[in-house]
Amino acid sequence: MSSIILVLFGSFIGSFGAVFLKLGAEYMHGSLKRIFSNYWLATGIVLYLLSSVFYMMGVAQGQLTVLYPMVSIGYIWAILWARLFFKEPFTRAKIGGLAAIIVGVALINLGNA
Repeated sequence: MSSIILVLFGSFIGSFGAVFLKLGAEYMHGSLKRIFSNYWLATGIVLYLLSSVFYMMGVAQGQLTVLYPMVSIGYIWAILWARLFFKEPFTRAKIGGLAAIIVGVALINLGNA
């Protein structure tokens, strides 16, 4: 159970990494000159690295075939953060994709039981 929590927590942190990478990309305005002074970008990279640490700790304790699909839960968080922070719309296709992710992760975990 702790391996599942570690992987889900890593997925949650990684979803914030995506938010900060987008903020960093917007700050750059297409210029690579700002890449080394871009704190948004650096924060996104650090969050992705941190999420990898939690993921690594989780998969060391559990089954990869069960835990790896749980990383896709981060896509659910990313869609929510995109709506909250960037005002991106929810569409039927996005909601369908979220449902498919949830059903897929549930089926994989049921298949393990």
